[in-house]
Amino acid sequence: MIVVTGGAGFIGSNIVKALNDRGEDKILIVDDLTDGTKFKNLVDLKFLDYIDKDDFNGNLKHLSDIDVIFHQGACSDTTEWDGKLMLKNNFDYSKALYNYCLHHFIPFIYASSAAVYGLNTVCKVDPIYEQPLNVYGYSKLLFDNYVRRHSEETKNQAAGLRYFNVYGPREQHKGKMASVAFHCHQQLLSENQVKLFEGSGGYSHGDQRRDFIYVKDIAAVNLWLWDHPQVSGIFNVGTGKSQTFNAIANAVIQWHKKGEIAYIPFPEDLKNRYQHYTEADISPLREKGYDKDFYDVASGIKDYLDEIDS
Repeated sequence: MIVVTGGAGFIGSNIVKALNDRGEDKILIVDDLTDGTKFKNLVDLKFLDYIDKDDFNGNLKHLSDIDVIFHQGACSDTTEWDGKLMLKNNFDYSKALYNYCLHHFIPFIYASSAAVYGLNTVCKVDPIYEQPLNVYGYSKLLFDNYVRRHSEETKNQAAGLRYFNVYGPREQHKGKMASVAFHCHQQLLSENQVKLFEGSGGYSHGDQRRDFIYVKDIAAVNLWLWDHPQVSGIFNVGTGKSQTFNAIANAVIQWHKKGEIAYIPFPEDLKNRYQHYTEADISPLREKGYDKDFYDVASGIKDYLDEIDS
């Protein structure tokens, strides 16, 4: 049996879809459907059962025959400052699952985040670059460090994936935390224009740069790791190539064949708290043998909008 926590969420449901596409349906989805709109991500998926995340954690000892846990569930709101809530969801819960896998020799593949790097423009998996700006990023780093401390005693596969700026299908429930691509698409539909920030941080209008990665690439890396149980560690998962916000907006406009970009003033409250540039160092993942190409912004957004329009 395959367990996917956060399986009704954005990345988790895409992992379930990728598993279905290769014939896997013995899947237990773990999530919290307090936000009932997430049910839409489950409608077309094949799986054995669904269980609430609190019930799952309390009943772990009664489960057997788990082949792998893809742990994607988390509180991912970077604007949430309730540290107790964040650590309970992202640190304590993750520790419980990790220790269960450790004691039962179950592969454990989990979601970390590029938020651990804060404002650093060098994004390498190295403590000298890990300086989170918010409690979400800190909760992810805290768990990464927990896994690091126990790495020598871990006999099962344990792999943490630091996702960069993810976009793609099944993110419609995320509201303000949805991707730039999603918001550009929605703005163009309602206003016939997309809004980007004016120049900031030494960059021209809309030329701030991020490592934007398509969610299908995220799912592919997760499944590749399961296929390669000898690979453990913490890895960046981006394309390894930054692209501009203008590139995102222009790809959306090109798909719609209409619209324009409107540049809006850079918010005062984001100064000194905004990542103007990110680019994943993916060389450790490549060195372990992951050799698949990644979607660039143009091809990824076309596939994204083609899918949600179908």
